[in-house]
Amino acid sequence: MRILKSACLFLLSAAAAICADPGPIVKITGGQIKGTLLDKGGAVFKGIPYAQPPVGDLRWREPMPVKPWAGVRDATAFGAICPQAPMFIPDAAISKEDCLYLNVWTPEWPSRLRKAVMVWIPGGGNFFGGIAAGKSNNDGNDGENLARHGVVVVSLNYRLGSFGFFAHPALTRESPHHASGNQGILDQIAALKWVRDNIATFGGDPRNVTIVGESAGSFDASLLMTTPLSKGLFKRVIGESGSVVIGQDGFQTLGEAEKSGEKLAVHYVPEGASLTALRTASAANILKADPDPVSFFQEPLGRFHIPQAVVDGYVFLESPIRIFVQGKEHRVALLHGSNSGDGVILPQNLTGAINEAYGPLAEQARRLYTGDADPIYGPPAFQWMSDTQFRCSAVEQLIWHAMAGNPSYQYEFARELPGARSGAFHAQEIAYVFGTVGREIQGPSWTAGLLPSSAVDKQISETMQQYWTNFAKTGDPNGAGLPVWPKFDPSSRQYIQFTDAGPIAKEGLRQVYCDVFIENVKRFAAK
Repeated sequence: MRILKSACLFLLSAAAAICADPGPIVKITGGQIKGTLLDKGGAVFKGIPYAQPPVGDLRWREPMPVKPWAGVRDATAFGAICPQAPMFIPDAAISKEDCLYLNVWTPEWPSRLRKAVMVWIPGGGNFFGGIAAGKSNNDGNDGENLARHGVVVVSLNYRLGSFGFFAHPALTRESPHHASGNQGILDQIAALKWVRDNIATFGGDPRNVTIVGESAGSFDASLLMTTPLSKGLFKRVIGESGSVVIGQDGFQTLGEAEKSGEKLAVHYVPEGASLTALRTASAANILKADPDPVSFFQEPLGRFHIPQAVVDGYVFLESPIRIFVQGKEHRVALLHGSNSGDGVILPQNLTGAINEAYGPLAEQARRLYTGDADPIYGPPAFQWMSDTQFRCSAVEQLIWHAMAGNPSYQYEFARELPGARSGAFHAQEIAYVFGTVGREIQGPSWTAGLLPSSAVDKQISETMQQYWTNFAKTGDPNGAGLPVWPKFDPSSRQYIQFTDAGPIAKEGLRQVYCDVFIENVKRFAAK
């Protein structure tokens, strides 16, 4: 009787524990994980490893498959963000090299039907940012509200700066592919492969994946359209403020990138940059020796620098720009655009910046960027930076993509908040896309504490989420109750502008300005 009573008490305790902790459990690559049920239905799984931690002997290696674990792994908290200088995001102080994690939101649990999947690649110049364990870039990238529109949302972290874009002869020799310098891009490809292999478990359709990226995330999404390693891993791309042509910089060859890496390596390990020594150098030393990203925002000519991919003969067989020029990028649908006030770097010397960038076309360009401030696009210097960094480069990429026969759609986000300097600032649209307007996040000065919450903002957000998720489901943003969004045509260049009064269909965004930009791109695109 005493044994029976003890057994009953044990069973009752176990049942109580199960009832008190009903987190969903699923089996994925590596083992079982337990997530969190959402109050409004569905579930979220956070901090899921999609590769081994790139530490020790795996530093600068391509992402390696996860090792199986025993038992049920907790998936209720975000993983760490990747190493970065603590100048834009407070959570950088808790960044770790062990950072290759992703997160999944699903609108129902258990899921009954296969849903379109949206994979979010966060921005940050490829040298800062990520989906953080703390507050910054957390609330603003919460995928629950977006998932409520009938999609599965995935967000991921990837290696940044010299941890994610570092080439070196020793690394090239070690590589079975005789390549180095594209670790961050390979991380993103590994995450997409994880989605292909596992997302059905969460109710997602691995054959209907859309990459969504902002700023550097959009730049990287454009690059993913040009590498053979990502072919078949996604069906559509949404690019927000970041194109394959950005800052008018070319892509380094492997040899050029290796030379740059050798110059950096002597600062990481002054006594001798062997591969073993490089891998035992502290992360703090690497961050300290890296080029200061803040200086990129202070150059007199306002250049836009971003850690770039390397034409290494493995990830990228030739310049991604040339791939687009030749129409050889992946045949996927593209929704692409920019914000009205996207410029984040203002030149101290606008004339000098135009002369340097435009060469024989400089006089023609200088005539455009004069006079008083435009009511939407701001003063000439701000117009220049928004045009050349994000706006006209998006137009150029859309022209290339549409001319290759791919479905293409363009937008401009133009909801200007009270007190904004000029137009809708860079990254402002993220809160509208994720449906997190009204939440406050910490981050770069142009975004900190500026998430809106008015009825107008909530309506714009709801409309954008419908367009974005319609596109993810079908390749067409249009749907019931929405103003018609025309396809982009290279001649008329139709687009949707998101305004206080709702979405408005227009043509030829800044066409005179962008035509000069496009003509200038032809000077170096074929190099």
